[in-house]
Amino acid sequence: MARPEEKTVLVVDDEPEIVFFLKVALKDHGFNVLTAFNGIEAMEKMREQTPDIISLDLVMPGKSGIRFFHELRKNKKWADIPVLFVTGHAHDTLDGSNLMEMLESRTISGPATYLEKPVNAETFIRNVKAILNIETAPDEHQEQEKKSLQQEVESLLQNANPEDLRDVLRILRESKH
Repeated sequence: MARPEEKTVLVVDDEPEIVFFLKVALKDHGFNVLTAFNGIEAMEKMREQTPDIISLDLVMPGKSGIRFFHELRKNKKWADIPVLFVTGHAHDTLDGSNLMEMLESRTISGPATYLEKPVNAETFIRNVKAILNIETAPDEHQEQEKKSLQQEVESLLQNANPEDLRDVLRILRESKH
């Protein structure tokens, strides 16, 4: 089974804060990270070092993500590199169809999937690990699940009415005994 420190991820996005966020998440989980801010820079990085997976935004100035993706697929050396699209444009029209339709109909070839922005770090890392066949440690999975549940509870608490909160508190207190 592969380990994160054995894998390199190329993060391509024109938004510096997204690049920074994904880079930190990947490094925190042990991955090697390359970054680029458009398709032109991404091609330069590919020539320097071939990554194991590419995190790719669709809409960028210079060379778009979809154009970069098509160029990758034409290159025999890079054609099978998995691509994880991280985009806010999965449902937007691109050349007459949207990304979801293109992936489902296999209009775009090679291993690819997508996440919609805003993406959280846990979902992003889980997808990268799944694509690269990196097993998540059971305790890491439980910790991620706990964080996800805590975020959901916090969100629900912010919008809950006081009567419902009292009922939940009463149930929780009774369950302790």
